Amino acid sequence: MNGEMFLSVAGHKLTVVEVDASYTKPVEMDYVLITPGQSMNVLLKADQPVGTYYLAVRPYIAPNINLDNTTATAVIAYEGSNHAATPAFPTLPAINDSVSANALSRKMRSLASEAFPARVPLQIDRHLFFTLGLAIRPCANCTLGGRLSGVFNNISLELPKTALLQAHYFRKPNVFVTNFPDNPTSAFNYTGRPPNNTMAKSGTRLSFLPFNSSVQLVLQSTAMVAPENHPIHLHGTNFFVVGMGLGNYNASSDPSSFNLLDPPERNTIGVPMGGWVALRLQANNPGVWFMHCHLEFHTSVGLATAFVVEDGPNPEDKLIPPPSDLPPC
Repeated sequence: MNGEMFLSVAGHKLTVVEVDASYTKPVEMDYVLITPGQSMNVLLKADQPVGTYYLAVRPYIAPNINLDNTTATAVIAYEGSNHAATPAFPTLPAINDSVSANALSRKMRSLASEAFPARVPLQIDRHLFFTLGLAIRPCANCTLGGRLSGVFNNISLELPKTALLQAHYFRKPNVFVTNFPDNPTSAFNYTGRPPNNTMAKSGTRLSFLPFNSSVQLVLQSTAMVAPENHPIHLHGTNFFVVGMGLGNYNASSDPSSFNLLDPPERNTIGVPMGGWVALRLQANNPGVWFMHCHLEFHTSVGLATAFVVEDGPNPEDKLIPPPSDLPPC
């Protein structure tokens, strides 16, 4: 729930063919990185000498985070192997190897075929730029004068007592507002020295998207408090990962390198520590859709927001009413 994992099988290649329920062009790797909330189909060909081989996993963690770095193992045994023999052990990336952590995401491509087209939005109606990371939230009773918070654009999400989707459907006032900023409220060197003031704001502020609007969302990691790789998950719709890089995103030069032909289609993506990702999506699923870091602790401290997608013109494009037996929130 709070760890991203390197996985490898000794002596064997791993071929990734699907991520987040979307097919990809085959990618052959010595290891894969999988984060909370992600899924992938990986092919393993039993083409090595008869024997036993360790399948091993260990976490990928930021250099300044003190977590259990135990390597967990299972054994893959070929038929006819000597089970008393010591299995071969794979070479896994170091626990803080960010280059290896980003390698798979950089190599992934969608099939982009007639049977599985990559419908990447080419004309963008809404450009969004969200910084993300950790900050300090004012707290009068805290010993250090504040408490750790997760933030998008320096805003930590406060979950209301009324469910967001119910408030939206029944038009209940005073539950949330749709004025989440499209850009950071203040600019700084996001991947460099943090600003002196890291105090976060808080609120239930969501982003409003017209039905069927095409959206480009750039997620920029920050170096505030504790730089990390953040697996960001979006509910309700898939997105295309059209770009990724290290350092601060440059809106003038970086789009020229975007892959608009066959980018991978996903619903969870790791935003590199000290870097950024660019996503494109079509907002054609009406409702209120949560977007959050899938490190469970980060979600619990507010590293989340939501998109309100309005109804479309046709009956099938409208949010259906809740069932009569829906339990109260």
